[in-house]
Amino acid sequence: MSAAPDIVLVDDDAEVRHAYGQTLELDGLAVLPVAGAAAALKLLSPGFEGVVVSDVRMPGMDGFAFLDAVRRLDADIPVLLITGHGDVPMALRALRAGAWDFIEKPADPVLLVETVRRALEQRRLVLENRALREEAARDDAAAEDVWAARLIGRAEPMQRLRRTLAVLADTRTDVLIFGETGTGKEMAARALHDFGRRRAGRFVAVNCAAIPENMIESELFGHEAGAFTGARERRIGKIEHAHKGTLFLDEIESMPLAAQTRLLRALQERSIERLGSNAEIKVDIRVIAATKVDLLALADEGRFREDLVYRLNTVTVRLPPLRDRREDIPALFRHFVEAVAARDGVPARPVEPAALAALMRRPWPGNVRELRNAAERHVLGLEEAGAPDAFPPPPAPMPAGGTSLEAMMDAAERQLLAEALARHGGRVGQCAEALGISRKTLYLKMRKHGLERDAVED
Repeated sequence: MSAAPDIVLVDDDAEVRHAYGQTLELDGLAVLPVAGAAAALKLLSPGFEGVVVSDVRMPGMDGFAFLDAVRRLDADIPVLLITGHGDVPMALRALRAGAWDFIEKPADPVLLVETVRRALEQRRLVLENRALREEAARDDAAAEDVWAARLIGRAEPMQRLRRTLAVLADTRTDVLIFGETGTGKEMAARALHDFGRRRAGRFVAVNCAAIPENMIESELFGHEAGAFTGARERRIGKIEHAHKGTLFLDEIESMPLAAQTRLLRALQERSIERLGSNAEIKVDIRVIAATKVDLLALADEGRFREDLVYRLNTVTVRLPPLRDRREDIPALFRHFVEAVAARDGVPARPVEPAALAALMRRPWPGNVRELRNAAERHVLGLEEAGAPDAFPPPPAPMPAGGTSLEAMMDAAERQLLAEALARHGGRVGQCAEALGISRKTLYLKMRKHGLERDAVED
């Protein structure tokens, strides 16, 4: 029989197998008759879609031992036991052992068919539910993998954070992200956007601390031509630009009070008016704000609107500092080392276990951002992993008199390079751009002045 059977029929009596098999086949069911339990077990698997009909008293493995073996294989496969020696105690024993049903010989044909069909329907529902659970588990695992790739860490605080963000991603709820400097507030906000229902819209980030006070309202709300001196043409503000997407307000604590008042109304009404206009513009946005300070404490000091605090923090997500998840430091550091090396096209320098242990002992006040900077310096050979100092100290002051111009120029160049590297956190690309030289030239000068312990590939 090529097609999978609906019923595996097990009985050591050939006449019984023929009679029951014919009864079931006449009702359109596919039957596979087997003379013994051991042979029947070889035909079954956890994904078997049919049911088993078995005699109880058989040589070798009897019906109860066979039932136990089938349940160990897959406890949800329906097993119907049939016997000519049935009584109430045997029926109870069969049901307690996990049999789906118990039928006495000679089995009534109508009862046999009805019982088998009910068992088949039960098996179908069980397999459908199992498939749905497995698919959901795969989806959950895939979702966890996606979140874990964005927000790295196996520590319990990070697992809780990912679970929280996954719940919030597809909602319309505004979110306040609280975390120390360098904990990854913007990364968390971007993950909420990228994995949520607004992923097709824009993610518009505004650093409230970086905008001059006299420009922030124009930056947020936009303006019409002629709204103020220098406003030569209409400008779309960040809030309007984020329509159908996400508005991320970083360092919200730095926003001036006047702008806070207008922002509060915009969040309540989901509408804005450009400067110099009375036209109301509806906006469909999700707002994610981020802060590193206690906004209610600022409100008590009169430096932040209390009603805006409550409007922003419908849900507050707290990012764990690196010191609270030290077990993640080795994986994070190796990840950053590989990422920086791939970006710069240089080999990823190995990190010794002793160095990782030293990294885990450091306080990391700059959190993950500081750890990434340390990884960059490690890749460049400017700092051994775990070393307390980011860069070699600047050269000692040169003695007066007797120093050649060339030596003085070399010393000055070395100090300027060291200071520039420190200022840019060891980022060679940014440092080279700031100095107006190529990355290769910077590598050569670093090597010339001993600003790296090991040679760095170009």
